[in-house]
Amino acid sequence: MGQSKYQNGFNLTLHPEALQEPYKRKKPTRILCCSMSDLFHKDVPLDYIKQVFQVICDNPHHLFMVVTKRAENLYEYHSELQWPDNILQAVSVEHPKYKCRLKLLQQTQAKHKVAFFEPLLEDLGELDLSGIGWAFVGGESGPGARGMENDWVLNIKEQCDEQGCTFIFKQWGGPQREQRGCELDGKRYDSIPTTSLAK
Repeated sequence: MGQSKYQNGFNLTLHPEALQEPYKRKKPTRILCCSMSDLFHKDVPLDYIKQVFQVICDNPHHLFMVVTKRAENLYEYHSELQWPDNILQAVSVEHPKYKCRLKLLQQTQAKHKVAFFEPLLEDLGELDLSGIGWAFVGGESGPGARGMENDWVLNIKEQCDEQGCTFIFKQWGGPQREQRGCELDGKRYDSIPTTSLAK
């Protein structure tokens, strides 16, 4: 990407200097942690994860989102981490075989739990969204993107409505995602959590 942070490509690389950046921002901000990686990757030391969570605790005016595919590691570490009000802990579930990630998230001490059904690659069937506050849904994008069916999305929306989970539709995706937009049946669903959750 032409940036020094990515000189190792997608090899796991820690950037401890980045931990100072939230302290420099005075305006309440939504911050996506490890947007190109996974904080709960097996090779990220628990001590480093604790440092990230300490930064989150030290900056209660910002709202931090942590998304992981490694729900088993999240569950293993959750009791050793601090869980302030200003963190949204999410797991991604793109296929039915990964619905177990929701159950692991539900068993953590995170105060605000989020599901990312993105990129949605198949109908997920029945979902237990107990304790999940928000569900983000989106299709795959970029060259070679796999398609997403309308019925798959509606199935999730109906279950969100029934179970009191806020449904957020991000995009249809596709090779040229801008052309397909982010409306579902002519309506936008974009009630993304705001920094007002942070205290």
